[in-house]
Amino acid sequence: MGGAKRAQRKRKQRTIRSAETTSGPAPGVGSARTAGKPAGTRPPAGARPSAGARPSAGARQDRRRVLIAVAVVLVLAAAVVAGVLWQRSRSAPPEATPQRVEAGYLVRLDNGVVVAGADTAKVTADIYEDFLCPACGSFERRDGGKIDDALEAGTLKIRYHVINLLDDLSNPPGYSLDAASAALCSAEAGAFPSYHASLYASQPREGGRGHSLDQLVQLGRDVGATTPAFENCVRQRTHADAVRAQLAAATADPALRRPRPGGAQAFGTPTVTINGKPVDHSDPAWLDNALRSAAG
Repeated sequence: MGGAKRAQRKRKQRTIRSAETTSGPAPGVGSARTAGKPAGTRPPAGARPSAGARPSAGARQDRRRVLIAVAVVLVLAAAVVAGVLWQRSRSAPPEATPQRVEAGYLVRLDNGVVVAGADTAKVTADIYEDFLCPACGSFERRDGGKIDDALEAGTLKIRYHVINLLDDLSNPPGYSLDAASAALCSAEAGAFPSYHASLYASQPREGGRGHSLDQLVQLGRDVGATTPAFENCVRQRTHADAVRAQLAAATADPALRRPRPGGAQAFGTPTVTINGKPVDHSDPAWLDNALRSAAG
């Protein structure tokens, strides 16, 4: 009997080993790293995380769209801010910077024309100008010093025709008229040379805002026109009709018309005549040539 039991026990052990070999170790028999995990659940080496661990292609596309939309909004916002600042800069009054000119020559107002220099001067020049005109500003910066020197020397007399040709090119319109009228007021107050230089030194740009009446009054005070009469003259635009009359006379004078593109002829600023004849003021030597001819 003992031998039969031992044989039966051996057969049972062989059966158990065979089952383990076919289906893997029984629960609780694996290594420490896989203990407690069902057989076959460990991912193979080098396997990537499942799709649920990363954003899907659709989610990435949505995120990209959101980022693009945010960038567009930021660009538009920056453009709006820049536009507002630019518009403010155009609408803000420019600063009026006073310029002092120590003039030793006579200046007087004659029927809407500012006459500077001695009547005995051999050369008389008429200058037609608008205080908003960019070309007039360039002309003044280039030749203003030479003109003052010739006036001081007594060799030149200037007749300044300050007009409002560009009245519609300021914002709001009307600066050309205000500035021209104020310049005539400064001539009455004995401050024209400095006031004239100051208006060009602080010249507003075309399409922008010109100096206000308050600024035109203060600019006069800064250069010596401190009387109440000057302030009233500026604020009431006392010489506005005289300025308009000068413009009407200039535009109606065929001798002052110059060729324009397309073959037409028209009056423009600045215009310069010497002893009644138009000269090419684009030539930097125009004044030297006139003074030399008169001296010879």
